[in-house]
Amino acid sequence: MPDLYDAILNGQATAAAEATREALAGGAAALELVHSQMVPAMDEVGRRYECEDYFVPELLLAARAMKAALALLRPLLAASGAEPAGRVVIGTVKGDLHDIGKNIVAAMLEGAGFEVADLGADVAPQAFVDAVSAESAQLVCLSALLTVTMPAMKTTVEALAAAGLRGRVKVMVGGAPVTQRYADEIGADGYGENAAAAVAVARLLVAE
Repeated sequence: MPDLYDAILNGQATAAAEATREALAGGAAALELVHSQMVPAMDEVGRRYECEDYFVPELLLAARAMKAALALLRPLLAASGAEPAGRVVIGTVKGDLHDIGKNIVAAMLEGAGFEVADLGADVAPQAFVDAVSAESAQLVCLSALLTVTMPAMKTTVEALAAAGLRGRVKVMVGGAPVTQRYADEIGADGYGENAAAAVAVARLLVAE
């Protein structure tokens, strides 16, 4: 029987789906698979990335494998009423079309048990506001890869405040030009230096 943990760690999507099917057929609970296999696997992927044993290609492959398993588990999790680790809205801000980093963070968050609504790239502030309301999100993740699009992060934080949502939703920012200092300047609650760090910060923010 293929091992789900190893399949995700090695970025083998077909093997991950097969392992999930076999585990479910053997009576394993969907939530147990998430907590005992998938979350630890993605945590290890994040650790290897931080240690520079893994790079972006390995992260993307692991994320794809994790998604293949999650696609089979999501209906079962919903039916069982299992609560996610938190509800997250994520997107690349207005004017910025880069999404690889954002996609990795979204996948890592899903692997950590979060329910993620990915709005894509070039997302207007109002679209974030609407999604936070629609999804009852606890966390908004804003990504920017260009210095010129960073001000859209500030605009989005202001739009959330204007909509009266700032009290109930945390804001995390990240992307190549973004720094902790900038996060503080615009009133964000957290900053993720990379995908693994973003998951750790997300857990802290949702727990607050």
